[in-house]
Amino acid sequence: MNAKSAVTLYPLGGLGEIGLNCMALVSGDSMIVVDCGLMFPDDSLFGIDVVIPRFDFLLANKDKLKGILLTHGHEDHIGALPWLMRSCDAPLYGSAFTLALAAKKLEEHSLKEFTRFEPVKGGQTVALGDFKVTFFPVCHSIVEGFALGIETPAGRIVHTGDFKIDRTPLDGHATDLAAIKAFSEPGVLLLLSDSTNAEREGFALTEREIKSTLGGIFKDAPGRIVVTLFSSHIQRMQEIYDLAHDCGRKVAVSGKSLFSNIEIARELGHLRVPPGTEASLDELPNLSDDKVVLLVTGSQGEPLSALSRLAYGEHRQIKAQKGDTVILSSRFIPGNIRAITRLINRLYKLGAEVLYERVQAIHASGHAHGDELRLMLETVSPKFFIPVHGEYRHLVKHARIAKACGVAPERVLVIEDGQPVTFGEGLMRLEDAIEVDHIYVDGKGVGDVGVTVLKERQLLAGEGLVIVVMVVDEKSGELTFGPSILSKGFVFEQHYSHVLEDAKCIVLDIFENVPPGQSDLLKERIRSALRRFFRKVLERDPVVVPLVITL
Repeated sequence: MNAKSAVTLYPLGGLGEIGLNCMALVSGDSMIVVDCGLMFPDDSLFGIDVVIPRFDFLLANKDKLKGILLTHGHEDHIGALPWLMRSCDAPLYGSAFTLALAAKKLEEHSLKEFTRFEPVKGGQTVALGDFKVTFFPVCHSIVEGFALGIETPAGRIVHTGDFKIDRTPLDGHATDLAAIKAFSEPGVLLLLSDSTNAEREGFALTEREIKSTLGGIFKDAPGRIVVTLFSSHIQRMQEIYDLAHDCGRKVAVSGKSLFSNIEIARELGHLRVPPGTEASLDELPNLSDDKVVLLVTGSQGEPLSALSRLAYGEHRQIKAQKGDTVILSSRFIPGNIRAITRLINRLYKLGAEVLYERVQAIHASGHAHGDELRLMLETVSPKFFIPVHGEYRHLVKHARIAKACGVAPERVLVIEDGQPVTFGEGLMRLEDAIEVDHIYVDGKGVGDVGVTVLKERQLLAGEGLVIVVMVVDEKSGELTFGPSILSKGFVFEQHYSHVLEDAKCIVLDIFENVPPGQSDLLKERIRSALRRFFRKVLERDPVVVPLVITL
């Protein structure tokens, strides 16, 4: 296989999980990167803020990097940019709205002024070294998303980004299948396609259907309407403003991310607020409840969000009340279901009526269902197919769809992060795996929290902490203070004082039998003896920390 006429794909994230979407394409001395996303931590990652891909491969080859292509502005596609752009000066290509969201994120990390932003429009083609990239508009749950048509020395590649095919689009938010088909007519070597909803049959609900359902709710709601949604779903916000205007209601907004994204969308012409439809939170006491719509953050039950503060009486200006209709117009992300359920129960306790996706058609997924995936495969008719953006089961089921659509089984490849694939001369070859990993970001620390630290955090969360404090006279070797035993998250000290007293006796016995000056041996024996004791008496295994101070 001739290296000059070949292209190698390096998946760094997004193949085997939801999030972390990041892929490098290398041909000769040119490299481009598609997306640079993060993943939010699940309940097992105690204290972790976000998860990002490992960028070692990109940084080792940054001299080849011609540009970073952003398909759209969701966090799982742009969220890791601040950690890559610290060590990289490649330009960012994307729609004006996507780049505005990326700029806001980079500004928070003082990187905006050092970054080159190259806005592109649908249908535009950009030359990047050995690559030529054409941007195709796609419909998704955020405005100005793109699929990519990538011309390489090995042949044409289509990367769908996140997409759906809305058969009756509102405001022109449609996937440009005609342009993708025209690009594909000379023949497409490889299709990389979004697999998130590969398990769902049929077509996703359309925004027109969602607006119709919301219209009925707005018409019948007796009191205030409270709507929460993803703060990047500008199209849904437009529907809320339009329906509020039609019903003679005013919209008040609460939530920093909503304010910020609404401002960006209005500046770029993606959000048109009808005259007389806006209200500030301070104006609400002067309006009757049936004239109010509250647009708030908190669709995932986040503790500090506007909806949570409203429900628990912690919001400075508003609180939930009887007669409210609360609309959760977003999907429940699996790791957040418990928090969302608690919030729904709390709102019902206060007398509100809560509507969500499971009970009413008030949210449409932004990802293609089975029939839409088939339509994309038929439009592109690729020689090879690799499913992307999804957990492993999504990739496998999308691969099955591709085979049913006529792609030869030996040309359908399910790969995971870190498995490079080279295409050239009409052939496909697997390369040696590269190191990829989930890098944990905790505060200002990047990658310093690993498996060992997380295991300790899990132990602390599950079993608690016991601290043994002793002060020993260095000259005489006698105990001058203690032992004092402190319980943190282990047992209630007053209730289990007898157990802690027995533990003190064990510590004293150990102290008497360890020669003076051997504090390391003393600590180790205290640690192992107390753990055995607590396991036997309470069937618990706390973290034991002996502090032996010599004076």
